[in-house]
Amino acid sequence: MNQELADLLEVSQEYLAVGFFVMLRVGPIIGFMPGYGEAVVSVRVKLALGLCLTLAVLPLIEPGNLPSERSEILATVFRETVLGLFFGLGMRFFVIALQTAGSMAAQATSLAQLFAGAAAEPMPAIGHLLVVSGLALAMIIGLPVRVIEFLDMTYRAFPLGGDYDLSRLAEWASGLVSRSFALAFSMAAPFLVMSLLYNLVLGVINRAMPQLMVAFVGAPVITAGGLIFLLIFGPIMLSLWWSAFDAFLSRPGGFAR
Repeated sequence: MNQELADLLEVSQEYLAVGFFVMLRVGPIIGFMPGYGEAVVSVRVKLALGLCLTLAVLPLIEPGNLPSERSEILATVFRETVLGLFFGLGMRFFVIALQTAGSMAAQATSLAQLFAGAAAEPMPAIGHLLVVSGLALAMIIGLPVRVIEFLDMTYRAFPLGGDYDLSRLAEWASGLVSRSFALAFSMAAPFLVMSLLYNLVLGVINRAMPQLMVAFVGAPVITAGGLIFLLIFGPIMLSLWWSAFDAFLSRPGGFAR
């Protein structure tokens, strides 16, 4: 009986140690991920979600490669925290892509100040609408389950207690930043094209009729055009965003290339 209790205590200590290291990676991901990482979500809720995700991921990890020496423990703590920050920021870049696309579209269509500041982070109305719609879409499709699968893939690529090259992570992060801004520009492209055509037509009308106050005539046109374009291209923008986000969750390294 005593031997069985000793074995049970040893196994429980191993899993507690694994859970501690898993929480180091899961915590930053929860802090930055879309939806749960927003400023309106309290710290207690984030902590509870982090514990739930840790318990969900814990059975997927073998407690065989735990560090034993103090230097190895400190190095593992540092590595797991850095990995969590990298992957959490990688997910946050997709929210920034929505905000950037909304800001570009709003500036191009003279809607930059319409209901600005309505969100926790000051942004134009189009950006706020895109962010809220994108987060709702992600939750409806099943983002929490996808995050568990994403964590499983991170442990396959970067196992607990393993070593990795920091230059590889830096290259991955720089590629992800460039792809995120390219995604934002792709989503805002219809509004930029409309703004370019609007300014060209406005210049031609101004040359043909200098006495006409084209700015007063064109302002309602560009505003109405921006709202109509948002109605038409908004679902397409969200579909493009989710496709890119889903590709990142399926293959985080492949999206950044």
